[in-house]
Amino acid sequence: MVKKYANKLIVLRGNSGSGKSTLARELRENSDKENKIALVEQDYLRRIVLKEKEKSGGDNIRLIKEVVKFSLFHGYDVILEGILYSPRYGSMIKNLLKMTPNHFVYYFDVSLEETLRRHKTKPDSHEFGEKEIRSWYRKNDLLRVEGEKIIRETSSLQTTIRKILKETGI
Repeated sequence: MVKKYANKLIVLRGNSGSGKSTLARELRENSDKENKIALVEQDYLRRIVLKEKEKSGGDNIRLIKEVVKFSLFHGYDVILEGILYSPRYGSMIKNLLKMTPNHFVYYFDVSLEETLRRHKTKPDSHEFGEKEIRSWYRKNDLLRVEGEKIIRETSSLQTTIRKILKETGI
């Protein structure tokens, strides 16, 4: 029997530079201050905590799942954000969605050209460049789960914040 969690799981996925991290932090900052919200960042767990390269079957996939489950179990709503490439992370995310009936999935649909433009404005832009971004870029990397919503590159940060806060009720 699969454990079911009552809290909310909000998944923000998309290519590098699409605005996921900024949006995740703004959502938590602008949410109902009474809510306990855990922010689970793929990059932080993979790159900082584990210092792991991106690879199939990486330890970070299990760590992400356990951190999300821990947070849900302890009464937190969870914002999970990252590139979360579907062939590597899809089954883990789908498993979490089954455990969390009150879930919301958003995919940031940003063109490669816009991704490259946004990357230049990031504080960590010196850590990797255009060559890496081009190799990581995946067009339409949808999970194809019920209720998955697409955030277009034309949606402003403030519009997207208002939309997700309203839809999720966090």
